[in-house]
Amino acid sequence: MTTDVPISDESIRLGQFLKLANLVENGSEAKALIAGRMVRVNDEVETRRGRQLTVGDVVMLASQSARVTAGDPDADDGLPW
Repeated sequence: MTTDVPISDESIRLGQFLKLANLVENGSEAKALIAGRMVRVNDEVETRRGRQLTVGDVVMLASQSARVTAGDPDADDGLPW
């Protein structure tokens, strides 16, 4: 099952998205998993933590997956992104 994760900007870096989607707990965990070739974007291994994701991209880590979706720019959820 793929979880939709909304973002408020046009794009988000892969490392940030992994944290936002609750696929990792922190940036160092994201860095290690990406460097270890454990993360896939749109079914291709991705090794760049700074890879820019846009709406529609699907990130997979083990058996979990999350899709980048457009967020509501007027919603104030208190998050900085």
